[in-house]
Amino acid sequence: MPTSGFPAVTEEVKGAHGAHARSRRPAGTATEAALAWSGDPLLTSKVSVPALPGTCVPRQRLLDRLSSGANGPLTLIAGPAGAGKTTLASSWAHLAVPPGPVAWLTLDPDDNAPGVFWSYVLEALRRALPSLPATIGTPTSPDSIGRSLLVRLASAVEHLPHPVVLVLDDMAKAPGREVSKGLGFLLEHAGPQLRLVLISRVDPRLPLHRYRAEDRLTEIRGADLAFTSHEAATLLRQHDPATADSTVRALTSRTEGWAAGLRLCALAMRNSDDPEGFAQSFAASEHAVSDYLLAEVLDAQPAATRELLLRTSILDQVHPELANALTGRQDAEQILARLVHDGAFVEPVAGTRWCHVHPLFAKVLQAHLRARRPGLAPRLHSRAARWLADAGRPAEALGHATAAGDWQYGAAEAVRNLMIGPLLAGTDEDRLPALFSRMPDDTPGAEPALVAGACRLARRDPGGCRERLTAAERYMNRGNTPLGPEAGLTHALLRLLCESYGPESGATPGAAAEETARDADDLTARVARWRTEKHPEIKALRLHGLACALLRSGRLDDARQAFTDAVAACTDDATHLVLHASFGKLALTESAVGALTAAEDHAVRSLAVADRHGVSAARRSGAGHLALAVLAFEREDPRGARHHLEQAMACPDTRDDPVMAAESAVLRSRLELAQGRWAAALTTLGEPGPPPMTWPAERLAVARSHAALAHGDHEAAVSALHGGDGDGPALTVALAQAHLAAGRTDRALRLVAHADRSHRLTLSDHVRIRLLRARIAMLGDDPTAAHDPLAQALEAARPEQLRRPFTEAGPWLRHLLDRADGEGGARLSRSWLTTRRPDGPRTPAFVEPLSGREREVLACVARMLSTDEIAGELHLSVNTVKTHLRSVYRKLCVSRRREAVELGKELHLL
Repeated sequence: MPTSGFPAVTEEVKGAHGAHARSRRPAGTATEAALAWSGDPLLTSKVSVPALPGTCVPRQRLLDRLSSGANGPLTLIAGPAGAGKTTLASSWAHLAVPPGPVAWLTLDPDDNAPGVFWSYVLEALRRALPSLPATIGTPTSPDSIGRSLLVRLASAVEHLPHPVVLVLDDMAKAPGREVSKGLGFLLEHAGPQLRLVLISRVDPRLPLHRYRAEDRLTEIRGADLAFTSHEAATLLRQHDPATADSTVRALTSRTEGWAAGLRLCALAMRNSDDPEGFAQSFAASEHAVSDYLLAEVLDAQPAATRELLLRTSILDQVHPELANALTGRQDAEQILARLVHDGAFVEPVAGTRWCHVHPLFAKVLQAHLRARRPGLAPRLHSRAARWLADAGRPAEALGHATAAGDWQYGAAEAVRNLMIGPLLAGTDEDRLPALFSRMPDDTPGAEPALVAGACRLARRDPGGCRERLTAAERYMNRGNTPLGPEAGLTHALLRLLCESYGPESGATPGAAAEETARDADDLTARVARWRTEKHPEIKALRLHGLACALLRSGRLDDARQAFTDAVAACTDDATHLVLHASFGKLALTESAVGALTAAEDHAVRSLAVADRHGVSAARRSGAGHLALAVLAFEREDPRGARHHLEQAMACPDTRDDPVMAAESAVLRSRLELAQGRWAAALTTLGEPGPPPMTWPAERLAVARSHAALAHGDHEAAVSALHGGDGDGPALTVALAQAHLAAGRTDRALRLVAHADRSHRLTLSDHVRIRLLRARIAMLGDDPTAAHDPLAQALEAARPEQLRRPFTEAGPWLRHLLDRADGEGGARLSRSWLTTRRPDGPRTPAFVEPLSGREREVLACVARMLSTDEIAGELHLSVNTVKTHLRSVYRKLCVSRRREAVELGKELHLL
């Protein structure tokens, strides 16, 4: 703040134009003073505070920083061309409250002569301080200045009653040693009344390190000068108030907050027919700033520097040795250091020898390279790829190899560095397909075929992947070019993951996958350990792929263990998507074997992993939700089943994965069947396929048989199972149910006995077999013999709350349970078969399906019609309506109309 001895300045700087707006003469006119040795007048424009542009953005954070710095001896504003350095300082002079009058000098190359420089400094100070003693004198020669003049000037400033701010703009144009030496002398001896503000693209020749250590220096550099999103929005909307937030974000990111870039883009965008399209186009932004950067930055460089900038423009970051490799020079480190020092849009990457080139400048340079040196860029990319690969930077090397069209080298690097892992694990599923999208299909070599196959598998195209693997095998079998173990491992991993979609024709389900998994394991051991440690997803994918193939083949216990192993192998963030999918598939497997509690736990974990890592809907696996849907249905929660099934169907893999596609179709069919819609249940399952050789096909066949049984078509139920004894116990149990419904009790009993001896029984199979034995005993009019298998079924199902087999058993089960209760059958613990609704009443776990007429009667009851009104509407007698009502009450286990309607709604009967 101004001192008490300088009140006039305080009043003036509070005005709209700052402390010196009233006294400033028109720019470009001359002052009364002149250079002593030539008589040339001193130009007013050089010693006047520049006027503010019409679209100046008040940047309060920087104005405050500058005000704070001006309370000390030295403030440096340093940054590249167009960073807004001069605008910031002039804004501060006009709008802020400097600690004293502001003396401003804008330098040009002629001011490098000491006499010229100090003549203008004195003129600037005299304009700010009219009372400055004339006895200080003036330089008498352009090439030198007497020490006594500097002593008198320092003494005069030191004895001022208030501080004075001396702003030297564009110090890079007066870099001479004598000028810097004199400026350092003045700074040291003028005392606290001198507040020096230097504006420069480069650091001045002053001992900044010493001032920094003594806390006498305030620095505002390029990173500070970069516009924030809020500041950029203000600037852009000064040109067009309708500028969208997305436009602001795009241009701020592209320009990295570079002031001139934003302003030039804003001006160009204002004249564009499609401002939003302009903002999203790098080429448009590049065109807007091209002339400025070429004139202000590139053309100002020596020829060798221009050549280095052009050749290294293909790089995201520049290393001195890489620059040497691209230019054939040995002095790149010195050239880069000078570019950094000169603020030429080249910045060092902290703690490294690498440099970062402003992206817009890099794009302009690339365009210049293409125009001036057509055909050179691919050769530079190829050279850069090999240097980066040797330097242990494979991801960057791959980008340059593909940019060069060097597909064989790029594919070899991708395979050698196991980049297939992140692609298939989903953590980097877009980059490899994008890089190799232009690779011709006939590119020779095993590695290009492997990469192409991996990209196809990532798009869920196992057929396309197998086709490329066959091509890769032809090259691998020739042995012309030795391939490392990484190629073999990539091949085995792709084969294994293809197996999860189904084995090749003639292969034994699951067996081929196990052999391929062993090959992959052996090959992993031959790959350098440091490489596999960088890719933990490889092991996780191998185990996950094996588990999926085992599940598809119906080897549920083996699949369960393999999924458990896959979960254990997911040890870091690179494997979170595999962990998400493995937990979900493990849950689905456990729901199939009847371990519903464990299935629920693992399904919830699957969803939690996806939520924790912010996995997008397009990349989520539906396995967890599908498992929750299955167990909800098995526990008689159809509403929950529908909810989770809907969530699962929103995930791509629920439709693409053969196991999940089949399981979701089976569940939809069972939900339709639970509401008595047998035709819809059959339609949901689609047309029968070939004989059930795999578990998904077996599940579909069983569901198709159940739908036929619900329709009363016993022969169709048997036919759906292809008339054989079946392969898995579930198929055998379903076949027994179909034969029993057709009256072939002996055949059903033999099938039940056959199924009961299987070592692959699931909990559902076990319970259904016991219920079938009880049913057969009841058909033989031997309820006593039915008691034990029913008790065994109840006891087996109770820990997992498996209710659905009892629901689907039919009305005979209710009669048997009622009879057992009447005879004091304490062994039949069945209270868990009912589920408590939120409002309290119990809902029976087993509901005998209502007939069509009973549904019509229930619908009339829901409309509050009386018995007589129902009879009239349905053209029935009152007694017939009463009979239907009693049947509805019995089947729904209720005694009143209201309860029947409420339960009918809950069970989706209405």
